[in-house]
Order: sequence, then structure tokens, then C-alpha cells
Amino acid sequence: MTRAELLAFMRSHRYAVQASVSRDRTPQAAVVGIAVADDLSVFFDTLENTRKVSNLRHNRGIALVIGGVTAGDERSVQYEGVADEPSGAELAELKELYFACFPDGRERESWPGIMYVRARPVWIRYSDYNQVPPRIVEFDRASLEGSPTPP
Repeated sequence: MTRAELLAFMRSHRYAVQASVSRDRTPQAAVVGIAVADDLSVFFDTLENTRKVSNLRHNRGIALVIGGVTAGDERSVQYEGVADEPSGAELAELKELYFACFPDGRERESWPGIMYVRARPVWIRYSDYNQVPPRIVEFDRASLEGSPTPP
């Protein structure tokens, strides 16, 4: 699997399950609408008073699962990364990417407490159980810059 194929797969999905951990180590997960940038970073909007924001401000580690919810399609991406809150020109560029996926995001932009989170990958596993044997490809920190690590 190439980086371009991974990007195409990730972009073919509008939603992901996002997971984080609270200060007292309680897991938390939520479905979020996502946009995926060329560098494989994942971007979403949320409200500032949510548990995910509190968790990510305390511990920037974030996990996402993309795919795996369509009947008959057993492909998914497990994604581990580091979250941040982009600002300035970087935020403006990411918002345009997000609004292309979610035009209604422009309306939410005026909501009190709306904010934006970007996850940058440190490890990604693509799994395809539609075939036998399954195809599993891992991208670690180094290979996210180049070619994938064999399973």
C-alpha cells in the first residue's frame, strides 16, 4: 500500500471514532466528522466544553479508527497521533479543507465555543480483511515520511 492509497482510503470516509484519555485515565470516545490533509493529518471541529477537548489539552495523545463500519467492507485504519489546535493561516487552510467536506461547518463556525483540532500521525495501521490472507500494512513515524513498513 502506498501513502497515496492510504490517503485515498482515509479521504473516502467522512467520520471517525476519536479516542482520548482523561486526567483520571478514563477512556473517552466520540464520532467526529473528519477532513484529511495531504500530510495525513486529520482535522475536525468540536465544542470547547467537550470531554475530548479537556482530555486532549491534558494529554495530546489521540487515537482514531476510520472505516470498518460499512457492511461487507472489512477495511479500516487505526491511527495514533498527537493533537493540537492550529491557528492563523494554518487554521484557515485546514478549515477550508474541512468546509469542502462539511459545508455546514461554515454555519458552526459562528457557534459559541466552536474550536478545531488537528491530529498528526505517529503510527497508522491499514487492515483489509476483505481478502485472504488479510492485508495489513503499518506506517510508523519514519515510514509516514516515506514508504510503509511491511506487516
